[in-house]
Amino acid sequence: MSQSQPDTQRISAAVAKLYNTYPFPPEPLLDEPPPGYNWRWSWPAAYSFCTGQAPETTAVRILDAGCGTGVGTEYLVHLNPDATVLGIDLSEGALTVAKERCQRSGADRASFLHLSLYDVEQVPGEFDLINCVGVLHHLPDPIRGIQALSQKLAPSGIMHIFVYAAHGRWEIQLMQEAIALLQGDKRGDYKDGVKVGRQIFASLPDNNRLVQRENERWSMENQRDECFADMYVHPQEVDYTIDTLFDLIDASGLEFIGFSNPQVWDVNRLLGKAPELMERVASMSDRQRYRLVELLDPSAITHYEFFLGQPPLPKTDWAADDDLLAAIPSLHPCIDGWPSQTLFNADYQIIKLDNAQFLFLQACDGNRDRTVKALVDSFEISVEGVRSLLDQRLIMLSLID
Repeated sequence: MSQSQPDTQRISAAVAKLYNTYPFPPEPLLDEPPPGYNWRWSWPAAYSFCTGQAPETTAVRILDAGCGTGVGTEYLVHLNPDATVLGIDLSEGALTVAKERCQRSGADRASFLHLSLYDVEQVPGEFDLINCVGVLHHLPDPIRGIQALSQKLAPSGIMHIFVYAAHGRWEIQLMQEAIALLQGDKRGDYKDGVKVGRQIFASLPDNNRLVQRENERWSMENQRDECFADMYVHPQEVDYTIDTLFDLIDASGLEFIGFSNPQVWDVNRLLGKAPELMERVASMSDRQRYRLVELLDPSAITHYEFFLGQPPLPKTDWAADDDLLAAIPSLHPCIDGWPSQTLFNADYQIIKLDNAQFLFLQACDGNRDRTVKALVDSFEISVEGVRSLLDQRLIMLSLID
């Protein structure tokens, strides 16, 4: 249900106040590019994940919608050297930190606007990649927010979204309500909320379920008051289930491409030892399978991270050997440890290469025109060996012009 205009303004003001009090995320400012990578913030990596093929151009426009203190914005700039990046946010305090962060690390292609997601239509033009992490669930009207963003997504563009899941945050919801009850008429005083919350955790017994969940999942990051406040005293939060998540997605008018952590949504990891049950799963829809996973493994589903696309979006699965052999392979942009036969792939999984794979990847590094077939003929690697590199996300494939 949509909020009235006064309610929307009141809640938006409360959210802005929180992030002016506790700018978020609180990662330290560096005088160098940030360490590592998140492949979801790399346009070539994200586009390849969504379509199966590398993009035709890297000179794209990127919007960081709800950029906060610029942690994601900074990565978006450094991971996309040919792109222009714009960050928008409701909090002036957070934007001040974001500007300093990007200036200090050399992310000088980032620009910023003090702007609500609802008003993104004021920004000229469209964007090829929209990044919206941890924002929609804090809006008084998330559907209005995602619809505003979808209008700014260019044809064949992709949107990366992160929102909270209800089942994996059950203990958080209880603590939020407990803090609010104890604050009484001081609710909205976020420093008092953090103080009350920390006193609660210090007083509860060690075997308390809320304490146990905090210790096993959140306590390291919540040592920082900014993180504690964002989690436990936020004035506005919507936690989704698969059913309500797809209500949000359907309202966007965009295509659901998939979750960016598909291994988590594989029912086989939970029911693979029961072939009869897996036969029943085979007749279910994708959404039913997603719902089954979050019902069977609720503590693992604390959030949903996924991609949406603006048609027309190409799709290539390289299932046919002829198509694979005719493609042009290149090194995946998000791997760590290269050149080495032991490295990390895009998901920071350790990969050990045999000699043939290593030589093939060397040939892919900087490759612009040699096809898979030409490289397979030059090295002792099979077509299935190439597929393995593709599945492990160590290479990307392009179509021949």
